[in-house]
Amino acid sequence: MTDARLRRGRGSLAVSFFVQGVTFALLVTRIPALQDQYGISDGLLPVFLAAVPILAGVASVVTEKLVARVGPAVVLRWAQPFVLLALLSVGLGSELWHAALALGLFGLAVGSLDASMNMLGVSLQRAYGRSIMLGFHASYSLGGIAGASLAWVGAHWHQSLFESFLPVVAVLLPVVLVGSRWYVAGGDGPEGSPAAGDSKGNGVVFKLLLPLCLVMTFAYIGDSTVSNWSAKYLQDVLGSSEELATVPYNAYMVTTLLGRAVGDFGVRRLGAVMVVRAGAVLAALGFAVVAVSPGAWAGIAGFTVLGLGLSVIVPQTFAAAGRLFPGASDAAVARLNVFNYVGFLVGSPLVGALGDAWSYRWAMLVPMVLVLVTVVYATSFGSREARYGGGHEQPRTVDVG
Repeated sequence: MTDARLRRGRGSLAVSFFVQGVTFALLVTRIPALQDQYGISDGLLPVFLAAVPILAGVASVVTEKLVARVGPAVVLRWAQPFVLLALLSVGLGSELWHAALALGLFGLAVGSLDASMNMLGVSLQRAYGRSIMLGFHASYSLGGIAGASLAWVGAHWHQSLFESFLPVVAVLLPVVLVGSRWYVAGGDGPEGSPAAGDSKGNGVVFKLLLPLCLVMTFAYIGDSTVSNWSAKYLQDVLGSSEELATVPYNAYMVTTLLGRAVGDFGVRRLGAVMVVRAGAVLAALGFAVVAVSPGAWAGIAGFTVLGLGLSVIVPQTFAAAGRLFPGASDAAVARLNVFNYVGFLVGSPLVGALGDAWSYRWAMLVPMVLVLVTVVYATSFGSREARYGGGHEQPRTVDVG
């Protein structure tokens, strides 16, 4: 495979991650408008929101079988436009069944998209011979910041969901359709086809994959804690204003982007094990600071540190799955991706229940302990000596982009 082809494939996949970050942020940050448009009560809202990751997990499992036939590039080529159209459809209806249908389609498409994007990222990292996975997830974080900003504009100007989503979809849809021409898997086969044996699920031993599944779950429990409870924690526990309570998540997103932007260099220099362990310790420190914070600004500092710590864990978990099962990386990534949604489903209700029954300060210690478990499982990310993450990454590979 030529260096130019790899560069184009890497660039187009980074665009895909960016677009998905924009799309997902647009949806989740306009949930109040979704409730108003469809008359969804606070009691019913968790049912609608839980349906999205559940269906996404189902789609991730189905994608494992689908890529065995057509390859992850083909799945991504069709899944991403479908996600954008599903987002637009969320803004079109007025009845509850409209919302249920649109969110259901969104969840199914997102599951296929997340799995196929990360499959391509893992295979391209193998072809590059060095850590590039964190860069893709940095693009996603940048898209999330852009999407949240666009959602703020829509809310500020009192736009309906359709008015807010339409211009974004109109711009991004042709971008992903054109960009999909350059998707490429890291194998030597034809474009869009998996590398030899990559999609053979019989090569994945779940007992070996389980530590990475737990790490993925714990990381997303931490992430969902920040996204769902940071504003409430700052306002109700630390006594901040409503305006100041919006700051922690923004700070978290910015430091997540920064951590992922430089994380690949850390992996190349120090190895994946060291980077993941450092990230887990930083994340745990962030939760500890939040739990003992005497005031709002100390809490914001804790959430900021959290972003730096958690930022490196998820991308490196996908990369580790590819290294662990080099002959079945697509299947490993698809199965691992399911635990992304498990963590998302578990995290918010867990912290909420503990906060109501006990104390929100003490509830923050639960994700702290869980993320610290990653330190124990960090050996699953490669050998201690591997400065390039172990496995397929080579220190003297030619830089192709």
